[in-house]
Amino acid sequence: MLLGLLFALPGVFVLVKALQFGGALGDTLVEALDPLWRTVLLATSVAATAAVIGTGLAWTLVRTNVPGRRVLQVLAVLPLGLPSFVGAAAFIAALAPGGILHGVLEAVGFEGPFRARGFWPSWFVLSLATYPYVLLPVAARLRALRPSLEESARLLGRSSVGTFFAVTLPQLRASVLAGAMLVFLYTVSEFGAVQLLGFDTLTRVIFATQLTDRATSFSAAALLLLLAVVVVAAERSFHEPIRPDDRANSRLDNPPTQLGRWVVPVLFAVGSVVGLALVAPIASLSTWAVRGLADGRVDVGDLVGPAINTAIVGVFTAVVAVLAVLPLAMLIVRHRSRAGRVASVAVIGGFAVPGIVIALSLVFWSANTPLLSALYQTFPILILAYVIHFGSQALGAAETAVRAVPEGLRDSARLLSPSRFDRRRLVELPLMRPGLLSGGGLVLLSTIKELPATLLLAPLGFETLATEVWGSFEEGFYAEVGVASLVLVALSAVLTWGLVLRNQH
Repeated sequence: MLLGLLFALPGVFVLVKALQFGGALGDTLVEALDPLWRTVLLATSVAATAAVIGTGLAWTLVRTNVPGRRVLQVLAVLPLGLPSFVGAAAFIAALAPGGILHGVLEAVGFEGPFRARGFWPSWFVLSLATYPYVLLPVAARLRALRPSLEESARLLGRSSVGTFFAVTLPQLRASVLAGAMLVFLYTVSEFGAVQLLGFDTLTRVIFATQLTDRATSFSAAALLLLLAVVVVAAERSFHEPIRPDDRANSRLDNPPTQLGRWVVPVLFAVGSVVGLALVAPIASLSTWAVRGLADGRVDVGDLVGPAINTAIVGVFTAVVAVLAVLPLAMLIVRHRSRAGRVASVAVIGGFAVPGIVIALSLVFWSANTPLLSALYQTFPILILAYVIHFGSQALGAAETAVRAVPEGLRDSARLLSPSRFDRRRLVELPLMRPGLLSGGGLVLLSTIKELPATLLLAPLGFETLATEVWGSFEEGFYAEVGVASLVLVALSAVLTWGLVLRNQH
């Protein structure tokens, strides 16, 4: 419950401020109905699309013999390391005359001009940016499942597709729902991409009125928080109980499914997703970067310090977030505690609160709480903001990780060793490792691109790649945006492979 209260701090701040401006709440609710509907429509559509793409990619890259799957496993998660506003800007540039997508569309018969505004562009960009939220936990769950059930189904006459839908998918349901919930909450709190693509959601109301009409801003934030709590509470109440899975796999070298004649179409489908989500934005960013490097306007050496800072805060936040939510995950899965479920609503709901609201709330609590006053603009409060915002990403993966330890194996371990530490280290941790690494990877990739909390809470002079990208973007220095974004993607690739994917095999 203490952990839940800590994660609830931004929500309490929003409610306190909304009540202070209570006179405007009724008018704001009426004005916010249309943005609320658009927010729910976009979030639901993006979550459903990301669930399909992420689950399909996870099964393909973990369970099949698709060529180059080790490389594709890294490339497929990198869109998560690209700031959404940069991805949207790159998409707009790619559709402009002379852009890479403009040329491709004209080559297949579509005539310009192409207008990247409204619901469909927002849905397209955010779906491609968020499917890794589903991909990583589902892939971790697949690695922890015994292949014997799937092999038995195929021996009994089911096709590979039939086996997937009848046997594999039901075992992935909890991971898919957890990932789709993260996508929903991410989309609800997204601002940069929808702002550039001109789709009016609740976050645009919050940011547009934060300085000129704070009553409307905090009332809209309270409405956003209420939406998140209702959706998360409903998901936690109605999905099946999360229990340890006695069918978990004790070995992580499952034999791949042979694709046969389908290898070319499957490789084309995977390549198309990676191409649209990663290659096309990088191509646009590279065009900006090459121009800046060619005329000497950009010095890559200036990005070494921000890159090191980015890596440090990303890795540190990932470790702290996983350690913070793992006891809560064990309480939910192994003891099915009602208190644990209530606390989990606070943890997951924190992801729907915009980053700037979390930062402002910690500034508020720092100014009004003696215990926190000394932490303002220090490294610990910055990490706390990151953990509150992204801890939900680690929780779903941690629940999946705890499920991967069968109860029978735990009972046997208790008979063989009286040391709880040895049982955790030798028996449980190896089985939980894929899930914990996937959760840490999600937190890592989200932290290194986070902007509002960094701008408000970071120590003086503490620059990250995200702040470099944002500062250059605001000033119109697109060459610097391109170079810094490419460095950010490269750093994401190195950290994802070195700390997450390499250790899952």
